[in-house]
Amino acid sequence: MNPPTNMRRLRVAQGLVLLFHFTGFVGLAFSDNPEFYLRFTPLTLLLTAGLLFAFQRGKGASFWVFCFSVALLGFAAEVVGVNTGKVFGHYYYGETLGFKLLDMPPLVGVPPLIGLNWLVLTYLCGNLARYLPIPELPRTILAALLMVGLDMCMEPVAGRYDFWHWSAGVIPLQNFRDWFIFSCILQMLFNRANFPKFNPLVPLVYLAQLLFFFLLGAVQ
Repeated sequence: MNPPTNMRRLRVAQGLVLLFHFTGFVGLAFSDNPEFYLRFTPLTLLLTAGLLFAFQRGKGASFWVFCFSVALLGFAAEVVGVNTGKVFGHYYYGETLGFKLLDMPPLVGVPPLIGLNWLVLTYLCGNLARYLPIPELPRTILAALLMVGLDMCMEPVAGRYDFWHWSAGVIPLQNFRDWFIFSCILQMLFNRANFPKFNPLVPLVYLAQLLFFFLLGAVQ
């Protein structure tokens, strides 16, 4: 596909990303019926992931193994977290992220989409960190910090919009510590995976998500 066509595709994708996040922000922050907009959260996450991966070159076996591994590890960490409190702290998922797997006593269910969310965040932040010409270890730490930074913007609004809820409504420091450790592990997988680590849509998606949650917290 020639460069002008690629640029048009990128501009369309960027427009869609901005539309998703702007519409969601206005609907949640200023609508009398935010539940209407919340029901589209799973679809928005799926479409955003689809747009991102559409611009990934060299989607060979290594790329898909990476995707499956990170999504599975992310889901598994959340299962351990909600059922034991030993990872991230004591919390449980609401209804916004859709149906839950393993939702049967004595287990507490986890939405499969949270695995996709871990994958998208790992992919975004791993690619962003590649913009700096630094060695692998500081790049891994930087990418993990970018992931924690986005989580810090999500946490203040998560309970209000029924993403997840913390025991006694208090976000523990353990959450951010474990997020950083787990993010480092996922970034190591990203660095080791053998596929091109550049995606022109990444910067806008990360910025859109960061501003979406930051501004939602600011207007509460």
